[in-house]
Amino acid sequence: MELGMMDLVSVVVAALSSFVVGGLWYGPLFGKAWMKVSGITEEKAGEANMAKVMGLSFLLQLLAAGVLLMFIGPDAALGFSVAAAAAVGACWVAPALGVVYLFAQRSLGHWAVNAGYQVVAFTLMGVILGVWP
Repeated sequence: MELGMMDLVSVVVAALSSFVVGGLWYGPLFGKAWMKVSGITEEKAGEANMAKVMGLSFLLQLLAAGVLLMFIGPDAALGFSVAAAAAVGACWVAPALGVVYLFAQRSLGHWAVNAGYQVVAFTLMGVILGVWP
């Protein structure tokens, strides 16, 4: 499959959309709950190298959005794009996190916050990739 320039732009926009979702998800929506279940304090959060975290996160989201576009196809209908992306989040990513969290002995609440973010982020990526010209 050959991807055109518009497809590459849609991948970048889809990757960026995960930061919008993440800002809301881990901020006003579930930020306090996530900090509690993950054991992250304000002090510990402040120690993170945010340039590294954001830069590498963006590269990983570019990879995810690019492979998602290859999976759904550049000419897929919006309904299929959204359903396929939601299924990726809910049926691949969330269960994979669940396995890791079970072995790491992390709480169900911790998994729920992070898995929920992934489902919403992938679904939004599917919307963007499905409506992009």
